[in-house]
Amino acid sequence: MPADSYHFGVTLPQIKRTWEEARSAAIEFDQLGFDSAWVCDHVYGVPLPTLPIFEAWTQLAAVAAVTERIELGTLVTPPGFRNAAVLAKQIATLDHISNGRAIAGLGAGWFTAEFEGYGLPFPSLGARMKALDETADAMKQLWTQERVTFEGEHVTLRDAIFEPKPVRRPPILIGGGGEKVLMGIAARHADIWNNLAVFQPQLASKIDALKRRCDDVGRDFDSIAVAQQCVVVIGEDDESAKQQLAKAHKVYGGHMGAGLEEHGIWGSPAGVIERIEQHRKLGCSHFMIEFFGRDTRVPARLFAEKVIPALRN
Repeated sequence: MPADSYHFGVTLPQIKRTWEEARSAAIEFDQLGFDSAWVCDHVYGVPLPTLPIFEAWTQLAAVAAVTERIELGTLVTPPGFRNAAVLAKQIATLDHISNGRAIAGLGAGWFTAEFEGYGLPFPSLGARMKALDETADAMKQLWTQERVTFEGEHVTLRDAIFEPKPVRRPPILIGGGGEKVLMGIAARHADIWNNLAVFQPQLASKIDALKRRCDDVGRDFDSIAVAQQCVVVIGEDDESAKQQLAKAHKVYGGHMGAGLEEHGIWGSPAGVIERIEQHRKLGCSHFMIEFFGRDTRVPARLFAEKVIPALRN
């Protein structure tokens, strides 16, 4: 495999954290050599609405101004939060602040309470999928065409002028595990498809489903990067990693921690490398990592020192 076939993203402090914690982590992740940094796009903390949380794109714009090379995106933005054209403008602005480092992470949305609490429509899943499809399509047109007219069920543009264009056309990440509609949208629009952590045990079958959707629409499957959202539990040795793994199960439960011991990425640096390579053999090249630990910089340092160089060399 080529030396650049691994992409390592890392989540930033965002929920129940201070801006200084987020800023310090972002700067260090940038310096450690991670490829991308991510925040979730929620207005309520997950899993509890009472948890304080920073707004995603505002936080990323601030991070862009204090970092130099790391790419920046959301896991993931639901179209229902913002007008599609305004969202495209936000992402293009981030792309200029970061000099071409923005990634447009998109998904359908699922946390009903935050939509209802903020007075936002939360239509059926089918309608949300249609809005996602239209949003991805409209944003690509806005970023590349002089004027755009778009008449959809959820997105309407009338001779829309969009300036300045982004520094680069931001890659579109589509996140989700739906094997028919969601992956059909990914096959049409995504540069990156992100498998949710809860579906990590089904990664192989999910990749097969995406291949089928690509065949359906005539898309070259190899033109889409496969990403896995994942918790990484890393320790200096197997024993310390196992102790951390037990704590991670209690924290994450059946969502991010689903199948973590059997199918996840954990262990000493050697164990983590082995489990990442297992994912790579399935066709996964991008890893969207949430490091387990109160100060995620600590495991990130160990990962950057012992794991990244071994895999890239």
